[in-house]
Amino acid sequence: MHEPTIAELRTFLAVIEHGSFSSAARKLGRVQSAVSQTIATLEEGLGVKLFDRGTKRPTPTDAARVLAVSAHKVLSEVGALAERAASFSRGTEAVVSLCVDALFPLGHLVRACAAFAAEFPEVELRVATEALSAVTSRVLSGEATLGLVSPLGLTPKLERRALFTIRLVPCAAPSHPLARPRPGGEGPSVEELRDHVQIVLSERSEDGVPDQGVHSPRTWRVGDLHTKRALMLAGLGWGNLPEPLIEEDLRKGRLVRVVPQVFRKHSMTLAMSAVYRRGPAFGPAHAWLVAKLEELGREPHAPSGPTKTGARKKKKTSRRTP
Repeated sequence: MHEPTIAELRTFLAVIEHGSFSSAARKLGRVQSAVSQTIATLEEGLGVKLFDRGTKRPTPTDAARVLAVSAHKVLSEVGALAERAASFSRGTEAVVSLCVDALFPLGHLVRACAAFAAEFPEVELRVATEALSAVTSRVLSGEATLGLVSPLGLTPKLERRALFTIRLVPCAAPSHPLARPRPGGEGPSVEELRDHVQIVLSERSEDGVPDQGVHSPRTWRVGDLHTKRALMLAGLGWGNLPEPLIEEDLRKGRLVRVVPQVFRKHSMTLAMSAVYRRGPAFGPAHAWLVAKLEELGREPHAPSGPTKTGARKKKKTSRRTP
């Protein structure tokens, strides 16, 4: 059996669409005899009659109508392949490998990825989640080409673009002792905080920084926010969680805000940033995604706009964030 060529399939569909060999020839910029010969060659190669020529205008057979569906799919795939190749020839990356800090708002990420898929359908997107400096470690090692990090994961070895800030909410289950009302509406004191388990997001890193926002010597360390949230919902400790993650929990009373007195003098926000290496791997698709994340951060009901954060001194220790 003769395998049909792309030109034969285009000619076949043109005849079906325009209703005659002559009309298809004009559409394709060919002479009618060439179109007739192409269809005859295709019929012979497939071993199937495609058009009934007993009428004034060629009539597609039942087999032709079925095969036309497959022909459309083949030409669509060929067109997509050509578009993808053209995009790569213009310098668009084949893959964007993204590593995301566990603190990064998931809803914000999903919206950016949806917009990216529409803008760069030919680019493969890989998404991994890590905690704190593990994000920048992946970018530095080349495992990821773009990182989305909190200040605790920043390093001067990478280029940085500020995106937006997120608010951390100190909270606990309603049954937790720190959640009970106090005279005058005062929050728990530092001494009270030290009496209760604080659940913190943690990692072991060679390039760690001192604990940030940890006020209790009694800590439980977890590697992801969902585990931290589950333990807090069970009343097993208190801690700080990103506001976007727990908005519904707060609204439905599954968690309540706990505002320790010590927090009143300190901002409970984290500035999220994009980090990357300059070079051939950081092409137009990467740049577009970073710009989209920054744009989404400026929209109403989104995390706050970008703020500046300074570099932090490094030392070997356990890194934990509240």
